[in-house]
Amino acid sequence: MSEKIKDQKESVRSEAKRVRDVLSLDADEYDRFEELFYKTIPLDQKSVVGAYWPKGREFDVRMLIDDMLKKNHVVALPVMEDDSRVLKFIRCSADMELKAGKYGIMQPEINEDTEYLEPDIFIVPMLAFDRQGNRMGYGGGYYDSTLEHYAEQKDILCVGVAYAQQACLFNLPIEEHDRQMDYIITQQDAFEFKE
Repeated sequence: MSEKIKDQKESVRSEAKRVRDVLSLDADEYDRFEELFYKTIPLDQKSVVGAYWPKGREFDVRMLIDDMLKKNHVVALPVMEDDSRVLKFIRCSADMELKAGKYGIMQPEINEDTEYLEPDIFIVPMLAFDRQGNRMGYGGGYYDSTLEHYAEQKDILCVGVAYAQQACLFNLPIEEHDRQMDYIITQQDAFEFKE
């Protein structure tokens, strides 16, 4: 990574965290987000949805996960492994036990009943996004590596979720490994970037 792009990313990341940390949604805004999600994303009973458990002020998808489970959709949550940047996904259930993993991120406990799944649809958290469908993450590269890994095996759909206020009016600094989202959904709108 060139030092210039690295510096640009760190500058954007710092400001994006500051902005995001004061954002929240009321019940009507969250209902609008869910409505847009279901209207935009082609879910069926065979699709495996790779979601995430929010940390801190990340866009909270826990109610969406609950709702998808009630509608009998297959949802999986990521687990981090010490020796890999590729996230593995475990089938989620309403009564699933979670524990703090790497970076304090809540993830499913692994036991003899653990069922690993390969998602078709990925719900991806972000710090910021631009009008080209690019996202800014925390900089660890976990989602870029994960999405690249699964995209090499099959067609996947990448759905970024964020507060509308996380949109940038400028193009984010990106590199070759940065994965563009197919859709970005906020409480105000749904954007499609899929070709």
